[in-house]
Amino acid sequence: MKRCCAALLAAFLLAAPAGAVTGAPAVEAQAAVLMEQETGQVLFEQNAHDKLEPASVTKVMTLLLVMEALDAGRLTLDELVTVSANAAGMGGSQVYLKENEQMTVDELIKAVAVVSGNDAAVALAERLAGSEAAFVERMNQRAAELGMADTHFVNCTGLPAAGHLTSAYDIAVMSRALMRHPDIRNYTTIWMDSIRGGQFQLSNTNRLVRFYEGCTGLKTGSTDTAGYCLSATAERDGMSLIAVVLKADTSDRRFETARSLLDFGFANYTLLDIQPGQALPPVTVLLGEQSQVQPQLSGSPRILVERDQVDSVTTQVRLASDVEAPVEPGQTLGELVVLVDGQEQQSLPLTARQGVARLSVGGIFSRFLRALFLAG
Repeated sequence: MKRCCAALLAAFLLAAPAGAVTGAPAVEAQAAVLMEQETGQVLFEQNAHDKLEPASVTKVMTLLLVMEALDAGRLTLDELVTVSANAAGMGGSQVYLKENEQMTVDELIKAVAVVSGNDAAVALAERLAGSEAAFVERMNQRAAELGMADTHFVNCTGLPAAGHLTSAYDIAVMSRALMRHPDIRNYTTIWMDSIRGGQFQLSNTNRLVRFYEGCTGLKTGSTDTAGYCLSATAERDGMSLIAVVLKADTSDRRFETARSLLDFGFANYTLLDIQPGQALPPVTVLLGEQSQVQPQLSGSPRILVERDQVDSVTTQVRLASDVEAPVEPGQTLGELVVLVDGQEQQSLPLTARQGVARLSVGGIFSRFLRALFLAG
């Protein structure tokens, strides 16, 4: 049912009247994607599946695995990580970790998220998987689980390596997964901070954090071959967007392109709460221990619509007249149909709020006798 709803929503947006969405974003990069975070709907794309080098935007996946380990209790923020010679020897962006130096997971995450520390990323990878190579296997496994078909990671940093490729679309997908961990914002929204007890200053490589209203992150990257890359996230009026830019010619152009993508999304789209226009009536249960079951709207009641269509959205309830027991909790009983300008665009499932067991043979006989007695 969820896949069906997503497909209907995609068809709805693609079928929007020409000219309904205005102010197309200016994209000065080889590839770009704008995605709405809650629904995963792509609002704009350019060469979305071109396989390109992501540079340090790679670290979105590194941070995702770290946040998942924290949620699972396999890692704690106050844990001290001992830095290996391998981690300390990383080039590129770094916080100059020294072999055998100890740093908390909290500060290592901060170093990765704020200044893209390659040494900090490898230290975290080695702590979680024993080696960077083993951690990269987990990165590729997680990418496959997320459906990132354009992606192959070779390292956890984004340093240039043959075959280390992904796409703007896949970066949006893993950025969406990372942003489902709200605590990551404690790091990705930092503009300036420090580590080592204030001895080492940090300044965010993502200037949108300071200069774009509602920016929540996420990750910059650049190398000579990858160009200037960015996954930028922002939230306004309860809607979150992900703008991915790959292979811009300059740093300024990647930020300008991301800003243009985000402005386009916020100007033209909104999330709309969908509810039935009336109380949902109970559905009759045949041969059940209870004679009725109450339907409810299942899943998120919010849909993505163009701003100029908000006043044209209506709903229609379609419910089964009856259902035979047993009824499972969450069993589909009908659908809430969403219409725009009277045209059906998608549907949301209406499901059983609680289960209803089937009557036993004795129960059926007792109910039959009771009905006879009342009829008499």
